[in-house]
Amino acid sequence: MSMGIVTSAAASGPGREAMGEVTADLTYIVRQDTKPYFLSSALTGGDPEVFFSTEEVPSCIADMRGIAAGLSIDVHGFELRTWSAGDIDLYDDDDVAARYEPGLVEMLKTMTGADAVAIFDHTRRSDRTEGANNPGGVRRPASRVHVDYTVRSGPQRARDSLGEAEVDRILASGGRIVQVNVWRPITGPVLRSPLALADAASIPASDLVATDQRFPDRVGEIYQLAHGPGHRWYYAPEMTPDEVILIKGWDSLDDGRARFTPHGAFVHPGETPDMPSRESIETRTYLVFEAWQVTDA
Repeated sequence: MSMGIVTSAAASGPGREAMGEVTADLTYIVRQDTKPYFLSSALTGGDPEVFFSTEEVPSCIADMRGIAAGLSIDVHGFELRTWSAGDIDLYDDDDVAARYEPGLVEMLKTMTGADAVAIFDHTRRSDRTEGANNPGGVRRPASRVHVDYTVRSGPQRARDSLGEAEVDRILASGGRIVQVNVWRPITGPVLRSPLALADAASIPASDLVATDQRFPDRVGEIYQLAHGPGHRWYYAPEMTPDEVILIKGWDSLDDGRARFTPHGAFVHPGETPDMPSRESIETRTYLVFEAWQVTDA
């Protein structure tokens, strides 16, 4: 079965009732005087070990389906799209590399107009007690609201993925590099641990808290999110395996467009333990736009 055509996700699928806005706890970091840090799953082999305090904040999380057609990763920081993975086994690393990745590259080029796409990571997550297996360790849904990259780690990870010379060439010529995650359910509809996403325009830089993420061989940096007034949150109720969310994690351009998109899993007030587990896969990518595209934008 071939990959599906990229379209904006409809406001509601066949037989799906809109669930509307919900109120649920989101897990924020508590501001502190020293730089926070945590040990990654790759280091612990299980859940991350956190060395900072968090707080649960009741938050209104709106249904994004009614506004899906107007969402933009450059304005809001995320988009909801329809894109089928067909018969690809997303639990199989070889099938993901051989058949999922080429379709993903094609989809992102078609949707964004990028000249090149570099895939550098896949992470499976499950809210089963045992989590989901990955080469880098077992992963469960990330409940703390966060951004995967920062002003420092976004360009550094690009150099690690694309090569230092290539990044220097792109940026020196006036090109643009954008980090985008592609998040999708493996099974569905998603009834437990859905993903909440913040409208990037509602998040001031002062609420983004740079946090060290320690790996066995390096130290990365992400943003945890501290609570502040005016944060706007959205989710897509009952996402299916034929839907994806694109999440911007960093943009080399700093011209007023969205650059960092906080997100994290939450417990839906309607979920129960007997509902099917949330099974998902997220793919981290860099999109490259050559100078002529940036000049014409």
